[in-house]
Amino acid sequence: MSTQDQQSAPITSEEIFAKHEGGKLSVVAKSLLATRRDLSIAYTPGVAEVSRAVAADPAKADTHTWAGRLVAVVSDGSAVLGLGDIGPAASLPVMEGKAALFKEFGGLDSIPIVLDTQDVDEIVRTVKLLRPSFGAVNLEDISAPRCFEIEARLIEELDIPVMHDDQHGTAVVVLAALLNAAALVGKDLAGLKVVIAGAGAAGIAITEILLAQGTEDVVLMDSRGIVSRERDDLNEIKAGYAARTNPRGLIGGPKDALEGADVFVGVSGGKIPEEHLTELAEDAIVFALANPDPEIMPDVAAKYASVVATGRSDFPNQINNVLAFPGIFRGALDAGARRITAAMKLAAAKAIAAIAEQDGLAPEHIVPSALDPRVAPAVAEAVAAAAQETGTAQGTATA
Repeated sequence: MSTQDQQSAPITSEEIFAKHEGGKLSVVAKSLLATRRDLSIAYTPGVAEVSRAVAADPAKADTHTWAGRLVAVVSDGSAVLGLGDIGPAASLPVMEGKAALFKEFGGLDSIPIVLDTQDVDEIVRTVKLLRPSFGAVNLEDISAPRCFEIEARLIEELDIPVMHDDQHGTAVVVLAALLNAAALVGKDLAGLKVVIAGAGAAGIAITEILLAQGTEDVVLMDSRGIVSRERDDLNEIKAGYAARTNPRGLIGGPKDALEGADVFVGVSGGKIPEEHLTELAEDAIVFALANPDPEIMPDVAAKYASVVATGRSDFPNQINNVLAFPGIFRGALDAGARRITAAMKLAAAKAIAAIAEQDGLAPEHIVPSALDPRVAPAVAEAVAAAAQETGTAQGTATA
């Protein structure tokens, strides 16, 4: 069987389990330990000199241990992929995969940490206690709304970059794709009418990054319809976004939201009937990102939209977080940033968009391939530059 045939052949269950048997990660020593001298330098007695130096100057832990470049991938297993609350042990294969992606695309070591609790205080306390062991925290697959509080508290209470990738990685890639899709259809990003279906972690973060970029007309929907000021069943977070979005005061369900909309972004998994798509504006953009089943199948969406994207690798325009998070964390660590700011996320989105633009935009090419080796270095460079420009580098930022 040729290499091309192997790549296109259906993936079997046996192949999947064989790849995961024994886990996907291992620790490899960087120093040779072949002689007694090697042992004396890498371990006792030589290591004591380094330990004394770190005790005298804690900053040396960043330069003489792996902690300064190590990312902790932290989850409680409460919102794993499309599987939901499957617990920490079942989430570990996903976290191992995330760590492998950090190494492959960002050149960063990372370690999965799955916690057998869903208590916000316990999670925050545990990560804080483990802080000396790593230099950044990637929160992963933690359910909303707890994920918002956990991220916010860790950002405030730790002195290292913290990011919930399900929120911000998704948002960065969506913005990158939308920048290019809007350019293709000749529409200005600020003037777009955008509907976001899903008011969980990803939907809230996408809303936030679009508002930060200057998009003025964003309508957020949850399972009960449009998030509006008239509703009295919103939690505190949704109520806050009801006050900042939906400037036309729309009420109702998907059909009402989609009337005249330029963009639909689905991150909920809820199905959108085909007849609702007739309400979209001319040259519309549809990002149906639920996995494995998009809110609208691409062939259906293409009847009503000029540009279509999904979260799947078997359709064009895959909105994949791997385009964002390895470079974002690499850039933040390269810059010595204490936080990952809105400016750094915007810089990441523009860097991703620029690579696709260099290759020539087309309705089926608005983002680079998830395997494109140019992406992570470009994102890292842009993020580090944004950290320097905004004073976030070297721990100088206060917000």
